[in-house]
Amino acid sequence: MKRQDLPTIRNAQATPCARLPTLSGARFRDTVLRAIEGGSRVSALLTLAPDAASPTLLAVLADDLAGHLALVQGRLEPGEAFRAMTPHAPEVHLFERELAESGVRVEGHPHLEPVRASPPAATRFVTLGGDGHEVAVGPVHAGIIEPGHFRFQCLGEDVLQLEIALGYQHRGVERAMVSSPHGDPRRRVHYAETLAGDTTIGHGTAHALVMEALAATPAPPRGQAIRGIGLELERLANHVGDLGALANDVAFLPTASYCGRLRGDFLNLTALVCGSRFGRGLVRPGGVGFDLDAVRRDELLDRLRATRADLRSAIDLLWSASSVLGRFQETGRLTRADADQLGLVGPAARATGAERDVRKDFAFDLYRFVHVPTANWHTGDVFARAYVRQLEIEHALAYVEDQLLTLPAGPTRVAAPLDAPLARDHLAVALVEGWRGELVHLAVTDADGRLARYKVVDPSFHNWQGLAHALRDQAISDFPLCNKSFNLSYAGHDL
Repeated sequence: MKRQDLPTIRNAQATPCARLPTLSGARFRDTVLRAIEGGSRVSALLTLAPDAASPTLLAVLADDLAGHLALVQGRLEPGEAFRAMTPHAPEVHLFERELAESGVRVEGHPHLEPVRASPPAATRFVTLGGDGHEVAVGPVHAGIIEPGHFRFQCLGEDVLQLEIALGYQHRGVERAMVSSPHGDPRRRVHYAETLAGDTTIGHGTAHALVMEALAATPAPPRGQAIRGIGLELERLANHVGDLGALANDVAFLPTASYCGRLRGDFLNLTALVCGSRFGRGLVRPGGVGFDLDAVRRDELLDRLRATRADLRSAIDLLWSASSVLGRFQETGRLTRADADQLGLVGPAARATGAERDVRKDFAFDLYRFVHVPTANWHTGDVFARAYVRQLEIEHALAYVEDQLLTLPAGPTRVAAPLDAPLARDHLAVALVEGWRGELVHLAVTDADGRLARYKVVDPSFHNWQGLAHALRDQAISDFPLCNKSFNLSYAGHDL
């Protein structure tokens, strides 16, 4: 099947499952590889019926230039093995390991180890031998941090390879989405909001979009605008916190102290919108759960402007210190080719010069009408990942202020969207640009209109491999700084 013949959909759109032709396993593989060679990237790769004797595979291929998603479906015969694509397309490395965990027999994969469903202790790490030595870190870490294991292969102080083993807190969220008690849609909203606590609004929005697509109940303009405000406030709080944490990692305490307080200010702005500092309860299928009256809108504007002035001072201090630049520049560098091969998304990709951004390439809600500039840099190092955050902070501040000043009139939510019937035998995909990058929620319904499959891809699933690659030929003492410059989610990966 030629690339142009693949069935395509737009972001947050549903399509009948019957529209997807079913290819053989070999043809599915060849079709996906040709699409990747043609410039598409894999947003999701999954089996539609985990543990089935004859697995059906589905690939969601994002074409950033065309702004559409191509869907490729293939079925393996009973007992048939799937020949791994990873040797030709490293970006599917973790996806194929996950397929193997779900029961698909994958052959030819260079390192078919557990991802999250199997006990991480079963991982067989690559060892280099010779004059090198091995350093193991985690899964229990100092301070308040989630579990993850890092295995360094070193020669002296230099890291030759880093392998990352996660999955210690696998919660079975995707299965719970389908089998929640009595099919309660309110329980599904709760699961979406708690996929990754620092991305409550991002995951909540992706879930809302995919359910709205299946129920044909889009949010009204005012609800879309408030969602956008919430998404950008979430981006602001996390990016500001990350800049402070990066400053702290190189012992630059003025910006670290400033940003710690300013992160709290942005979280408090979200609390002013919906009563929760992390945005719980704000986004619901069909719109939002809270409106903004004129008094709260004006207070938001005043507090936003005051916080912006303080933030500029904190960031100016950061870049004025030669000691900071000396630690940030040329540390943990990734090239654009690295980012493309590994399928990186979000600020980690944009720091290598890539311009991919869901808000631009697959615009959703009011992002279709309000342009947010794409923030990118080209050096691919810690400095670039920090500088891209600064640029995104500036763009988010402008976006929030503009939306507050031009809030559309009308309702914030359509009537009873949670109880709306879902289209039968349909598939829908929703992409959202969270603060870490592209969030993917995919849902499939059965002949009765009930959810039969739900898939989530957090940006961390793509980007952990970027961190491992960035540590090659770096001093092991640079790991904390590189790790913070990516600031990836354990929970978002483990699901």
